[in-house]
Amino acid sequence: MIRHIQHGWSFLDGRFKEFVELLPAQQRTVEETWYQGTADAVFQNIDIMQRHNADYVLILGGDHIYKMDYGKILAEHVEKGADMTIACLEVPLQEASAFGVMGVDEAWRIISFAEKPTHPTPIPGQPESALVSMGIYVFNSKFLYQQLIRDHQTNDSSHDFGKDIIPYLVPRCHVYAHRFQHSCVNMASGIPYWRDVGTIDAYWEANIDLVSVMPQLNLYDVDWPIWTHQEQLPPAKFVFDDEDRRGQALDSSVSGGCIISGATVRRSLLFSNVKVNSYSTVEDSVILPDAIIGRHSRLRRVVIEKKCWIPEGLIVGYNPEDDRKRFYVTEKGITLITPEMLGQEIHSP
Repeated sequence: MIRHIQHGWSFLDGRFKEFVELLPAQQRTVEETWYQGTADAVFQNIDIMQRHNADYVLILGGDHIYKMDYGKILAEHVEKGADMTIACLEVPLQEASAFGVMGVDEAWRIISFAEKPTHPTPIPGQPESALVSMGIYVFNSKFLYQQLIRDHQTNDSSHDFGKDIIPYLVPRCHVYAHRFQHSCVNMASGIPYWRDVGTIDAYWEANIDLVSVMPQLNLYDVDWPIWTHQEQLPPAKFVFDDEDRRGQALDSSVSGGCIISGATVRRSLLFSNVKVNSYSTVEDSVILPDAIIGRHSRLRRVVIEKKCWIPEGLIVGYNPEDDRKRFYVTEKGITLITPEMLGQEIHSP
């Protein structure tokens, strides 16, 4: 994340008061503790925030994928005279237990909040849906600092926005919900796109969606591009065209620097500098940068960590019980392979 921001957003110009400050986790309180929760992570940097003298503070999660015009949620926050505004999403009721669930009145003021409830409250008039927090918050800055200090001084708090800050504020302060569809930039078929990729299954699903014919997240949007850093690499290369040794990628996305040498890739996403060697097949998989797939390998529904060297003849994704003996297999059957699992100590001196 730090490298992505450093390189992808380096175009900001300090002469126009545009800047990005990167603050890795530190022990910045007298207790000398690491971040205890999401609210404590912000609290431990409160002096840096105060130094900038901003009127409002926007707080975001780091493991979500979406496109959003933050100016719209900020404008709505100001218009309603809110102390805090929470971006919200409508999800099927059976999925809502994984989120903070909100109840609102006719003005969209939040009147109830439950963090990951066993029995979520449905939206009035929509019994099959619930209104959940996206983990995107707008605060009046001075109000935020007051609440962070109060929470820090509360001994029985876990110092988390969802578990502590929001439940405390909802019955006492002006806390409003902002509907994501009002500020979502990427609306596929009228449905707002938002993904939490905090698990291996969710990460795999979000990446595999990108190789579909009409992916829900538009990477080709020139009006609202995704800023990141890409190395200057040669184009992807596909070599050999024999009947039993044809370099090809079907329904896939293949990044620069990749070489598909006499192998077949189907419904997969290959990051930069991936090498897939002859007589191998890769299906429904996500391959991170600098991985090498050995000859005669068969890989299906895998996530391969960067710099992995897959040994010749390895078969993964066809027998979950065998895969679990060496690798990590999720509940949905996605296999994670890291260099360490293969005995490759890439981080050793």
